[in-house]
Amino acid sequence: MKNTILVLLAAFAIIIALVFNHTNADEQQENANFIYVATNGNDQNNGTKEKPFRTLKKAASEAIAGSTIFIRKGTYNEKLVIKHSGTKSKPIAFKAYEDEEVILSGENQKDVEGDTSMVMLNNKNYITIDGITIQDLTTDLTDETVMGIFVTGSSSQITLKNNHVQHIETYADDGNGHGIAIYGTGPMKDITIQNNTVENLKLGSSEALVLNGNIDGFKVENNLVRRNDNIGIDLIGYEGVATNEKADYVRNGTVSNNTVYEISSYGNPAYGEDYSAGGIYIDGGKNITVEENTIYKCDIGIEATSEHAGKYADNISIINNIVHSNYYTGISIGGYDEDRGGTINSTISHNIMYRNDTKGLYGGQLLLQHDIKNNLIERNILTAGPSRVFIANEFTTNQGNKLQRNVFHKEKGKDGIWIWKNEEYISFPTFKTASKSDEKTSYLDPGYKNADEFNFELENDSPARKIVE
Repeated sequence: MKNTILVLLAAFAIIIALVFNHTNADEQQENANFIYVATNGNDQNNGTKEKPFRTLKKAASEAIAGSTIFIRKGTYNEKLVIKHSGTKSKPIAFKAYEDEEVILSGENQKDVEGDTSMVMLNNKNYITIDGITIQDLTTDLTDETVMGIFVTGSSSQITLKNNHVQHIETYADDGNGHGIAIYGTGPMKDITIQNNTVENLKLGSSEALVLNGNIDGFKVENNLVRRNDNIGIDLIGYEGVATNEKADYVRNGTVSNNTVYEISSYGNPAYGEDYSAGGIYIDGGKNITVEENTIYKCDIGIEATSEHAGKYADNISIINNIVHSNYYTGISIGGYDEDRGGTINSTISHNIMYRNDTKGLYGGQLLLQHDIKNNLIERNILTAGPSRVFIANEFTTNQGNKLQRNVFHKEKGKDGIWIWKNEEYISFPTFKTASKSDEKTSYLDPGYKNADEFNFELENDSPARKIVE
């Protein structure tokens, strides 16, 4: 009996030792996947919380699949160049430690020709950049493009979230700058850009937040983009970015729940006195949904077209957006002249377009330009701005487009103007006939609760409710 007890005790001790050793190994492995960087660290340290590295360069070189690089508070006057990829089961993350303020400053970077960015990912996969402020990168050179975050090559499964990009600036008359730039020179997929603030940028001929080239699958959501002197959010195709010409366009993604305001090219040296910057711009993209965004005080609220003749923004869904107080127009489709491409097979539905065209430029609430085919415009509510133009359509290249169940806001003592295929109408019934709008299309007071305070909820007894819902 004693021998049996001794054997059982010995077996139990072995089991306890095995469990302890396994747990300890797990803890060591977990700790090995955490790398710390701090302004008071040293690159001769081992990168633990107690003995952090000093530079992002060192941390990036040590990061392997499964690593999380925690960056402690402070200002880092260096670039972050991602050296290694993660995997699906073991991604790599660079993030601010416990929401501490981490700043990457380009203040000491010198002007050099070519692309210059504070965060660089080239042909990397399964990477997250989280919670970092990136700022103060400037240039006077025409041939230098400055960028806060630059993702290029065939990078995929990239997440950029909770970052703050500001004061990326070009001062060259024909210069270029981006806050966040995703350039798919090779095939990219699964790009997520969420909860970032991108503001106070001087962009020259470029864009604040841009996806360009061979990108298949993306989400741009819950970002704040404001106070920039060119396009806010841009999804681009057919510019020769991708090595595969047939796949050189952004596709299959969503732009949702973003707030975009104070986006204007007026005064930008590249544009002079033109009001031409879109808050959200689809330039040659395909199968893209733009939904539940709020855009105001931009030159153009939302625009979908292609700048390249014979190319199109195709199957774009612009739905449930609030677009108000923009300088030139609310929503625009089609090319701005006959040398551009256009917009096909797209839907503009359930949007509020309220008092846009504030500069009286006759862009109206809805601007229909060159080469638009087979688009559906339905269930929107439009309130005219100072020009009193609801729809501006001065091109006759308008084919197969349907208008149905739209509500045009009738205001006492104020006339409306509709321009359809280069004919101006001040009579709603005449416009309705000319545009072949359906019988539900109406000219009435929609019954907002408090539109002047930009509360666009409809009263319970709103006459527009049954039309647009």
